Amino acid sequence: MLNSFVEDETEDNLSDQEEYIFCRQCHNMITTPAERIEVRGSHRHTFANPHGIVFEIGCFRTVKGCGHAGPVSTDFSWFSGFSWRIAVCIKCLTHLGWLFASPDQGHFHGLILDRLITQ
Repeated sequence: MLNSFVEDETEDNLSDQEEYIFCRQCHNMITTPAERIEVRGSHRHTFANPHGIVFEIGCFRTVKGCGHAGPVSTDFSWFSGFSWRIAVCIKCLTHLGWLFASPDQGHFHGLILDRLITQ
């Protein structure tokens, strides 16, 4: 179920002094560069899903512009010990990546980098 309580922050109503990361499809604000983190030694990772589709993802501590869809799963997790759930843009519902969560190691978002723009 999508979180409907998150504010709609498109690029039209954001401060000009900060850099933001937006959904490439609808320009909804997703997060900021300050939220980039390293997981397992790197911010960027390249993985293929079981269907052979390759994704380059970036890891982010907090994202304000994503909702989550579908059940939590541990099947084929790219990060050992983490479950995952699909992350979508709350404005246009474009699949932007995954929320990864672990009872011992916290959570982070892995976002598909070519579905984002930084301005």
